[in-house]
Amino acid sequence: MTLSLFAALALTAAPTASQPYTALDQVMMRRIQDPSVSPDGKRIAFVLRTTDLEANRGRTDLWLVNTDGTSPRQLTFTPESEGQPTWSPDGQSLYFLSSRGGSSQVFLMPLDGGESRAVTKLPLDVSAFRLSRDGRMLAVALEVYPDCPTLECTTQRQKEQAQKKNTGRVYGQLFVRHWDTWADGRRSHLFVLPVDGSAAPRDVMAGMDADGPSKPFGGPEEFTFTPDGKGLVFTARDVGRTEAWSTDLDLFLASVERPGKPRKLTEKNRATDTQPVFSPDGKTLAYLAMSRPGFEADRLRVVLRAWPDGPERVLAESWDRSVGALTWSADGKSLLATAGDTGQQPVFSLDVASGQVRTLMGQGSCSDPRALPDGRVVFLRDDLKSPADLYVMRADGSEPRQLTRVNADALARIRFGDFEQFSFPGWNGEKVHAFVVKPVDFDPKKKYPVAFLIHGGPQGSFGNHFHYRWNPQTYAGRGYVAVMVDFHGSTGYGQAFTDSISGDWGGKPLEDLRKGLAAALARYSFMDAGRVCALGASYGGFMINWIAGQEPDRFRCLVNHDGNLDEKLAYFNTEELWFPEWEHGGTPWENPEGFTKHNPIDHVAKWKTPMLVIHGGQDFRVVDTQGLSTFTVLQRRGIPSKLLYFPDENHWVVKPANSLQWHDEVLGWLDQWTKNPAPKAKTAK
Repeated sequence: MTLSLFAALALTAAPTASQPYTALDQVMMRRIQDPSVSPDGKRIAFVLRTTDLEANRGRTDLWLVNTDGTSPRQLTFTPESEGQPTWSPDGQSLYFLSSRGGSSQVFLMPLDGGESRAVTKLPLDVSAFRLSRDGRMLAVALEVYPDCPTLECTTQRQKEQAQKKNTGRVYGQLFVRHWDTWADGRRSHLFVLPVDGSAAPRDVMAGMDADGPSKPFGGPEEFTFTPDGKGLVFTARDVGRTEAWSTDLDLFLASVERPGKPRKLTEKNRATDTQPVFSPDGKTLAYLAMSRPGFEADRLRVVLRAWPDGPERVLAESWDRSVGALTWSADGKSLLATAGDTGQQPVFSLDVASGQVRTLMGQGSCSDPRALPDGRVVFLRDDLKSPADLYVMRADGSEPRQLTRVNADALARIRFGDFEQFSFPGWNGEKVHAFVVKPVDFDPKKKYPVAFLIHGGPQGSFGNHFHYRWNPQTYAGRGYVAVMVDFHGSTGYGQAFTDSISGDWGGKPLEDLRKGLAAALARYSFMDAGRVCALGASYGGFMINWIAGQEPDRFRCLVNHDGNLDEKLAYFNTEELWFPEWEHGGTPWENPEGFTKHNPIDHVAKWKTPMLVIHGGQDFRVVDTQGLSTFTVLQRRGIPSKLLYFPDENHWVVKPANSLQWHDEVLGWLDQWTKNPAPKAKTAK
């Protein structure tokens, strides 16, 4: 095994005694992100996120390690956050984003010594950037008012807005708010500028009422320079007033050298096109594309385009998996991709000539594959017992080696529960997969209570992945068996399986959950059928509310995080309307039956199971009134219940102190109803 980062990254000396995994361990886990390989393939820069409990936030620093795992060293030490390491073409320096100085800007760090210096000193924050292949040009993402001709116009308008005594905002179209942010008229636009600062930044999206990268989660993977550095290919949804109900993300080509309207490259496809990546020889553009407009969980296929205007073809058309990350191999003969696959997320190799797909690393959850010049592949990997670390393997997937152990000190004092995957006949007798995580210090002679976890999406998966929010090991560390079923609608089992949930939110999935729990209880005799609590977030929270009316006597307790109570009303107060319109077959006025077919609010008269309700005040995806309404039903009916409300969190609970409180309340709720005989709930008439 290669030299680990144990010594370099140890926070404290590892104690001799170990303990079961806890929520505090989860909050304090270091998270390795965004590996970037040097041009000569000898070094890897990466981002390491640590938690500052006192400041109640995460912070990120840059690290460097050789591709044989030796000589790890920390590169940045500022209290601010650094990220997105990008190598200079000569491999002697690193470009990166840093918020030092109070504003997020691009910096350059010489690796042979010397101080980092600011490359950009713009009046606005840089949220993402790209460097051209020749190292001469930068593309940066800035929040601007689209009608402003200069950056100073945007800053001046912001000052004027802040000085106004009136606070009303007038909107003429959706989005009014998105994810956790109210729209204020600004857009994320891409600007190009010379690295040497010899010219002012120019908005290549001038006149576009669109965001590049897309909001709320788009990043530098959505734009790239053309190989000659004369153009910028980027992703944007430029659809005018239909933005809130359109998934038509397109690829555009903008000139770097002269002003002009960007050219749409994917005019024919009204569904999503994204993540452009050029081949090493610059002759082919690969990107990901969906085919069904309005469906955000459609299969992402790999499309190859002869650059610039040659023919296009879908690579590996018959491969029934949806690609997540995409990059080229060093020789340009294949593409490296990740995709969900039967509860795992492997690294795959897609042969450009034949379309043949090979699995390079099949177990666990892999991400961020990067090609080395000698053909080897660097990637991140984690699983249900291991947080992410850097690995390297040969081009054929052989000889995988772990390069880092960024949590060596923590893992030395933590005990995890063992896990395994099983399958059972679900809806219509079709095979459904699930995971079970055994309690820490498992004793087969004992009976254990069960935490039955229901994933969100609903097009998602509770796979072999180390999650930093919904991690089954927090329940295993508390003495529970955790069971997670990938019901119909989950990803990684073929597109037909994913599609099967649309229009049937409370049908096939509920049957799979029923049968999955029954199969687990029959298979694992150490599970106590009389002490089971179900927990879910987002769609999983909807399912908790649905279960409350369909299975009122099955569970000791329920936990609902950010779940809808009323699917019909939810259409009118969410933001991304394409989602409910696809899932429920149209708008509520076009297809009212689609919204009432499986609507939890219509079954609250049957509720009687104790429920903990959790909601974030800044959740604009599933608004907080849904959680408040759920709690109102529970209280009015006299059902034992609690409401945990976070005014400063969105759809996720991410602040360290809030995460600890979340786990304290959730685990305390489970303990209350499973560790002692549960009293019968009295309900109001």
